[in-house]
Amino acid sequence: MKVVILCGGQGTRIRDVADNIPKPMIPIGQYPILWHIMKYYSGFGHKNFVLCLGYKGQVIKDFFLNYEAHTKDFTITLGKREEIEFHTAHNETDWRVTLADTGLNALTGARVRRIQKYVAGEEFMLTYGDGVGDIDIDKLLAFHRGHGKALTVTGVRPPGRFGELVHKGGRATEFNEKPQAAGGCISGGYFVASPKIFDYLDDSENLVFEQEPMRKLVADGELMVFEHNGFWQPMDTSREYQLLNSLYEQNRAPWVKA
Repeated sequence: MKVVILCGGQGTRIRDVADNIPKPMIPIGQYPILWHIMKYYSGFGHKNFVLCLGYKGQVIKDFFLNYEAHTKDFTITLGKREEIEFHTAHNETDWRVTLADTGLNALTGARVRRIQKYVAGEEFMLTYGDGVGDIDIDKLLAFHRGHGKALTVTGVRPPGRFGELVHKGGRATEFNEKPQAAGGCISGGYFVASPKIFDYLDDSENLVFEQEPMRKLVADGELMVFEHNGFWQPMDTSREYQLLNSLYEQNRAPWVKA
């Protein structure tokens, strides 16, 4: 099943971390957050990706065009007959990655509309290139196929902005640096879409997927919510970048499948 990933935004709120690469290429550990998202889906057997490129999309193209060099040790012999000998292996040999230029200024709805030809009338998964979680993709897909509507969105609890103190009688009993809020759910992405989703999209540059199309889907009874109460975290700020890297470095990253 194809996985469409939105990678074209300008990521203005995280420019203090890196302003020379697109946000999906900002690293968690050794590899870009985009790679972590793709690796998570591939753990459920979904290895056919369509990347919606925009801002600094060439950086993403270059990463995959030179993937072997980015991920393997190698020896290069320089000269007229340049030769490269790769010494190590990676586990992504069966990934298929389509890199689609969906426009520099296009918003999310237009980007999805512009990759319609690459999903060829099939249902597909859709997510953002800047957030990770431990969503059960198998259960998400089963839920979507069970109701037959146009779109399923994963509802998540938003991460808290501040540290959470739990106390008893004035004595702190627990401190969570980045807790999940206890209130209502928000869209965490991790969509599953049926082909009829394109009936709600047009090629207008300023079409935001999360606004008019989703409101129309709600009005038509075509939007369903898959509730996820586990880990979910976007990377919108330098603090969230630091949090995700800290989890990864401590081997506490919930999105990394064993």
